[in-house]
Order: sequence, then C-alpha cells, then structure tokens
Amino acid sequence: MNLTVRSMVQDDVPYVSHIDREAFPTDWPPPSFGKELNSSIIRYIVALDDNGDYWVTDAQPPQPGTGDGWRRWISRVGRLLGRGTSYPNPGISRDGSRIVGYASLWLMVDEAHLTSIAVRLHCRRQGVGELLLIGIIKLALQMKASLVTLETRVSNVGAQALYEKYGFNRVGMRRRYYSDNGEDAVIMTTDSITSPSFQVRFGELERKYVE
Repeated sequence: MNLTVRSMVQDDVPYVSHIDREAFPTDWPPPSFGKELNSSIIRYIVALDDNGDYWVTDAQPPQPGTGDGWRRWISRVGRLLGRGTSYPNPGISRDGSRIVGYASLWLMVDEAHLTSIAVRLHCRRQGVGELLLIGIIKLALQMKASLVTLETRVSNVGAQALYEKYGFNRVGMRRRYYSDNGEDAVIMTTDSITSPSFQVRFGELERKYVE
C-alpha cells in the first residue's frame, strides 16, 4: 500500500459512511458526517491508498457529489497543502488515491477526544490505523490541545497495544459503555502532548513509520 492522509472533504462523505457502516454495523444513529464537517470543534481525516482499487471493484460503490474542500493533508505525516475538489470517478480522489480509512477528533476545551478510527475490512493490519493515529495526534497539536483521550472496547487488545505504543495510558473504565452488547470501555489518555518527552518519542515513532 502507498498511503497518504489528508483532511476529509464533503465529496468523501459517501465513502466514509460506507467504511463507518462496515466497521461499526451496530452503531445507531450513524454520524452526520456532512453536517459535522462544518463544526468548529470536530475534525475528520481520511487515509488513502494510491495503489488501491477498492471502490472501483465494489459491486455498488457510493457515488460522489461535488463540493468545496477543506485544506488537504497530502504528506504521510499530515502536512496541510492545497484544497480538495470533486472526484472524477467513484472512489478516486483528485490525486488518484482511494479512501481506505478515516478518523475523527472532537476538541473539548484543551482536550482532543479521538472518537473514531475505522479502516476498510480488506485493508486492516497494513498500517492504515497507525497512520490515522499519527495524523490525529498531529492535528491535536495543531489545534493547541494539551492531551488526547479516547475510549476503546476492553476486548480490542490490538487497538490498546497501538495506543499504548503512542503514549496512551489506561486511566479508567466506563461500564457497559457500548450499547450493542453492554461491553465496558477502557479510557486511555496521553500525558501532555506538548511536553518535550512526548514530542521526542512521537517524533521517533513517526520517523520509524515513514521508513
């Protein structure tokens, strides 16, 4: 896979909605992606694979619309460049990439809440989730957050390991947090993301990922 990450734009909504339903089939109601893109406290990013053909080979790919773009993240580490435009073909962005995952962040005062990371079923365990996590942390820094926090299922040990790798600590539990099966959630939070120790460690992990 040849992965990049950028800010989500309105034309991405059909594809992100598809990924969200695939990853979280029991969640209801689904997120209102189109409306939330206009929020001052919510941000979405998407991961793209330049080498993929995921939507072209789908039996019923979602059809894109047209619309204005947010500033785009083109580099693997989330550097903002340019503005998004409409798609020439289903699932293919202006730069020929395919959307394979998304992540979302809510900013509450000075805390960035990582609300979702979702990856297409056939693209999992290939570094997409890690790239999205890197992007979210960089976005939190850009938004002047002091820390990043999240909830994850107690059974999702793979996600917990990734979060711990990037400096998240287990700080509590939310009992019966998930309505579909009553599963508990683990609360995980970073130390200050602006501290020298966090920034040094994060920079090392980011460089290793890119390599």
